[in-house]
Amino acid sequence: MTEPPFVPREKLLEKQRYFQHVQKHTYLKGPMDKITSIAIPFALATTSVYLIARGIYNMAHGIGKKE
Repeated sequence: MTEPPFVPREKLLEKQRYFQHVQKHTYLKGPMDKITSIAIPFALATTSVYLIARGIYNMAHGIGKKE
């Protein structure tokens, strides 16, 4: 007894042809890949740079200390 495939074979072949002919990097081929490959790392880097800069500013001016 064989199990039916999750995706119809024709749909799978169509997606394979699309991904083989797209002239982009492998990690940017899908429709939502720009969010996971560019936007999220950029947001994390921006947040970390802001927190580091705020910490350096607070140390330089002696503010924000816990007592």
